Amino acid sequence: MVYKPISDYGIIGNMVSAALVARDGSIDWCCLPRFDSPSIFAAILDDEKGGRFGIKPSLHFESSQSYLGETNVLQTVFQTDTGTVTLTDFMPCYERTDGKHVQFNEIHRMAECTHGEVDLTVTFQPKPEYATVDPSLDITRHGVLVRGGRTHVSLSSSIPFKDLGDQATAIVKLRWGDKAAFVLRYGSDRPLIGAIDNSLNKLARTKAYWQQQAEGCVFSGPYRDYIVRSYLALHLLVYSPTGAIVAAPTTSLPEEIGGERNWDYRFTWLRDASLTLNAFSSLGHKEEAIGFMKWLLNVCERCGPKAQILYDIDFGDPLDERTLDHLEGYRRSRPVRIGNGAYNQRQLDIFGEVLEAAYNYVKIGGYISSKDWKLLETFVDAACELWPEPDSGIWEVRGGPFHFVHSKVMCWVAVDRGIKLAQGLERNEKVSYWRQAAEDIRSDILTKGWNPKKEAFTQHYDTEALDASALLIPLFGFLPVSDKRIKSTINHAVDELSWNGLLRRYRTDETDDGLKGSEGAFLWCTFWLVRNLLRLGKLEDAVELYERLLGYGNHLGLFSEMVNPVTGEALGNFPQALTHLAVIITGLELTQAIKKKREGGEE
Repeated sequence: MVYKPISDYGIIGNMVSAALVARDGSIDWCCLPRFDSPSIFAAILDDEKGGRFGIKPSLHFESSQSYLGETNVLQTVFQTDTGTVTLTDFMPCYERTDGKHVQFNEIHRMAECTHGEVDLTVTFQPKPEYATVDPSLDITRHGVLVRGGRTHVSLSSSIPFKDLGDQATAIVKLRWGDKAAFVLRYGSDRPLIGAIDNSLNKLARTKAYWQQQAEGCVFSGPYRDYIVRSYLALHLLVYSPTGAIVAAPTTSLPEEIGGERNWDYRFTWLRDASLTLNAFSSLGHKEEAIGFMKWLLNVCERCGPKAQILYDIDFGDPLDERTLDHLEGYRRSRPVRIGNGAYNQRQLDIFGEVLEAAYNYVKIGGYISSKDWKLLETFVDAACELWPEPDSGIWEVRGGPFHFVHSKVMCWVAVDRGIKLAQGLERNEKVSYWRQAAEDIRSDILTKGWNPKKEAFTQHYDTEALDASALLIPLFGFLPVSDKRIKSTINHAVDELSWNGLLRRYRTDETDDGLKGSEGAFLWCTFWLVRNLLRLGKLEDAVELYERLLGYGNHLGLFSEMVNPVTGEALGNFPQALTHLAVIITGLELTQAIKKKREGGEE
């Protein structure tokens, strides 16, 4: 079995679900009708059993892949000895005149010969329910009908298919100017007639929608292309019916090839939602920030200060975590997991994430109602009450709980931002109590979190091990970056956690995270280092490291969760929301610093 590199894939989507399309024209991952639905194509998790939808030249070819301008319409260009074909892939997504999203549970694939002639081979091999169902394939005049389990899918095309058991195949010769369209429709029991016209119409509207979104990024600078691509990628991770954002559209892409650190990320973390709000606030996209703030407050209202760290995209509990033992996993990295058992962990940092988001929201002119304030107030009170408790920490370790320094810092952030919001809203009833709590938290961290022998803030109170999350201490304003303890912590973190210049979250041989094996470098952490270098006045070093990080994006500007810093191989679920958020936030900070320097200001 030959698995493609994780970085070989592009993503298409409609803000309800998504699909991964490889450079060879194969859709190797897709869940319909939602991100968290069972897969229809999962060759990325089992090359033999998972199923795929491939379109590629029948003979030897070279291919390149790009997005159609500043859109989420993907194009793959195949060059052969006899001609050139462009394959355009998209999932229809646009707005009606009343502003409501229109989405179809469809994947549109259009092939056009732009030079010479090319024979294309089409392989349609749906494997519903994570490849646990053997579907029946009925060939019709206008395409293929798929029936199996709870799945009803049609593939519409005027190209005649042949039934080869568990797959339908077709070969079509395209000459210059010829087009062929293939439309997959979920929940449909009949193929479309006139697929090409249907696709062209929806393509035009989808293209216009994404272009309009990108045009809202009204800024310039050396990193605009990367920031806009990350902005568009993040939109593909949003479940628009509720406003939830999934951490990634995939499950079980490994953090270590052959290892067990494989997780289902098709859920929404409060942390990710808060950071997305912060990123859109930084971009000046107030309306989108309002949408995410509504989602965040909605979750908080439903669940109160005992809110979980993650939810499914409809606000419910994620599926109980279980393994799919019939799938071998990406490059034999087992187990393949669905569901996520971390939802019942305690992670105290969420209080700070929510209050930080609310604070940034108000800074760009967002409105906090009395009802909203009462809700946020309960989160501040919860931070005041619960900060002395141990938790599972930002990395959701399964060997704890421990007294994580980052969790304590984020409880302080919750109280600090609560005080600032209260003062701005003239709701000062609890400010004196909160000030005392903030001082108690600060004193505890400085006494127990700082290790004089190590000369650094440690991962938690009962270890000398370091953690990259300590780099967030100055970014949240707990201590200034000029503080000698922060400078020392940064230096030690780089010395001990660096792997070929990129940071790991922690050393797996020093941290009891309840798992075997190791993992790659976590890209989000190295972006924190860039932001700290910038605050230390080391603009050139920050720019150099940021641009190196951009080099770990793939040919489309998409980023995974982790990389192998030696080989550059992408690791973990893909594309990863946190990494794209970091590209935006860090890129905007560097752009402002570069502009300031050019205008003659201080770095």
